[in-house]
Amino acid sequence: MDDLRRGLARRVPAAAAAALTVAAGLGVRAALDGDIAKYAGDALYTVLVYVLVVLVAPSVRPVRAAALAAAVSWAVELFQATGLPDAWGRRSALVHLVLGSTFNPPDLVWYLVGAAGAALLHRVLRAGRATAPGVRS
Repeated sequence: MDDLRRGLARRVPAAAAAALTVAAGLGVRAALDGDIAKYAGDALYTVLVYVLVVLVAPSVRPVRAAALAAAVSWAVELFQATGLPDAWGRRSALVHLVLGSTFNPPDLVWYLVGAAGAALLHRVLRAGRATAPGVRS
């Protein structure tokens, strides 16, 4: 039972971060337009992938989670070059949201920005938790 509690306690912050990331992405798209909204959305896409990695594997190190999130984001972006996500996305809004539509090389840079930002924040939060009184790492 303690293992279950510990597992949930480690996953609840990641689940909350996922919800906040989705809300931030929707907020950016609603409040902004043009390149700022697009590239912020790209970075947040990778932040969401990062958070999902942490949700599945809460003990993952930030650098490893960032590398995996960036790799997944890059794989999706490169897959867009095939044209399949665009064709599939025309039939399904969900597929369009997850896979996007067209390959855009600058997106690759913004995925790295999102992964690095998520890893930095994760590292800061872990360090703060480890130094809190009564908390064991």
